[in-house]
This record gives sequence, C-alpha cells and structure tokens, in this order.
Amino acid sequence: MRILVLGGTSWLGGEVARAGLDRDHVVTCLARGESGRVPPGAPLVSADRAEDTAYARVCDQDWDGVVDVSWQPAFVRGAVSALADHTGRWVYVSSCSVYLAHNTIGADESAAVLPPLAGDRATMETYGEAKVACENTVLDGVGKDRVVIARSGLIGGPGDHTDRTGYWPWRFAHPATADGAVLVPADQDASTQLVDVRDLAAWLVRCVEDSACGTFNASGPATPLSEHLAAARRVAGHTGPLVAVSNEWLAAHGVQEWAGPRSLPLWLSTPGWEGFAARSTDAAVAAGLACRPLEQTLADVLLWEESRDQAGPRQAGLATAEERRLIAAARG
Repeated sequence: MRILVLGGTSWLGGEVARAGLDRDHVVTCLARGESGRVPPGAPLVSADRAEDTAYARVCDQDWDGVVDVSWQPAFVRGAVSALADHTGRWVYVSSCSVYLAHNTIGADESAAVLPPLAGDRATMETYGEAKVACENTVLDGVGKDRVVIARSGLIGGPGDHTDRTGYWPWRFAHPATADGAVLVPADQDASTQLVDVRDLAAWLVRCVEDSACGTFNASGPATPLSEHLAAARRVAGHTGPLVAVSNEWLAAHGVQEWAGPRSLPLWLSTPGWEGFAARSTDAAVAAGLACRPLEQTLADVLLWEESRDQAGPRQAGLATAEERRLIAAARG
C-alpha cells in the first residue's frame, strides 16, 4: 500500500512511518524536516504546510492512506482540500482533549465535545477546540465512510520528550536522596491511561490496511496510579523508601498536577477530572488496537532515558534539588 504521512519527522509521525515500512508498505513523509529525520526508506517531501503550494508534489498521486497528526485547522483544511480525492482512507490523530467534560469514568466516544475553534490558528489554550475543528474538517471533506478519527490519550514510550511517561522510571532509578527516598502522592487511586507510541502507530497503519472507519478513543487500559508507580519501581529496581504526602501538602508546597515543571506527572486530584485518564477504549480494541504491558513500555522508556542527554531541565517532574528539599520538608 502507498501511505502518505503528513509529518514523519516528529515523534508519532516518525513511528507511523516506521510502522508502515515494517509492514512492507511504500511510505512517503511530507514535512518541513525540522523536527528530526524520517525513518530510512521513507522519502521526505520537504514542504511547509502554511504555504499554498505545500501539497503540489503529492496531490497528483493516489494514496491508499493519508495519516495526519496536525492540530492546526488551517493545515488540516489545506491537506483535505488538496488530497481528499486522491486517497482511499484518511486517518486523523485527534485527542481525548476534545471532550467537553472529564468527570465520567468509562465515557465512550459518544460523550459531548467542545465547540470547534472558529479561527485558523490555534494555541495550546485552544488545543481541544482546534482538534474538534480538525475532526470536522476531515469528516466533512473526506466523508465519514473513509475516515478514522483516533482520539489518543496520553502517548508514551521511548522518545517522549514531554517527560510525562519517563519521569517516574527515571526518578526511581535516580533518587534525589542518599537513602534512595522518592516523593509520591499518598492518594494514588486516580487512573492513568497510557498508549505506547509504537502500539498506536502500528494500529493507525492497520486502520489503513483494514479500510477502517469511525471514531475511537485510542489509549491503553485504565490503570490506577498506584499500579503505574509500582511498575515504574520494578523496572528501575527501586528499593528505597517512599515519602507519601497528601494532596493538600503537595498543593501547599507548589507541586503541580499532571505535567510541566515542578510537578508529579500523571497525578490528578482536582475534582472533575476523574474520567480524564479512564475513558472506554472498547471500540478501538475491537478494531484491533493491541497494547503491550505497561511495565514493558516503562522499561523501554527507562532505557531511552538513560541514553539521552540529561543536561537541560526536565519538561515535567521535580528537579533533583527540588525533590531533595521537598523530602526534607515532608520528613520535618
């Protein structure tokens, strides 16, 4: 099959291209080429999707599938206009951030979504609305019988530069204190939900192969934070003490939830977010999405973490000096 990946040099796009090549497909990547290199065997069509001529070198060819991960409505609109009539299947990677509310555990794809962004350019503050606009553009321009909308949850695995999935294995492997203590939230009942980037990419390619259509929550099994942290400890071989502190203590000491600097990644305690990482993925599983064990993903993330340059600040989690100070404060 002939697959066009709109991207291919970024993390997920590159994995999609690699998965297509691994399954003996002819894969072409269209991107500026600034985020990295395309996998060997996938030619790069260098193009800026902000330009009107971005698709000039690929719109005169027929494709069995187009895979797009963009969240800019203008980019998606331009791609659909140029390529909708030249592809058999369109796979658009959306996000569970499109949903209006996140308080229902087990909610499926029928849950209400945000209003679509009205403009062409999005910011991170309008990410969910932008993804809704992109979904609508693809469905209207290509036709729902030829479209897969994959609403991904948290994507993890080797290459996760956001540090959301790599922080815990890395921290357990590199405690901040001499006795190996690690700061953790005492409340670990909330769910985490992680899909390995390699599993997601392979499934997106299979959606093209199977001529699938529909909207799917594309994520891994809902897993309590307690089990997630236990798996991270095992892969790191951590045997030191856990310093467990309350949600109130963490908030009082300026520790953030979920992601970003000075955070405990994946920890969520704010009411109204109980279902954010606990959505139903039954439809995607029925359509062939298969996820490797969480422990395998975390082990592979740790190997990748150990191989990369750690010189700069992490994108998520606590810096070592911060963690040391917080543990000292918690121990009083």
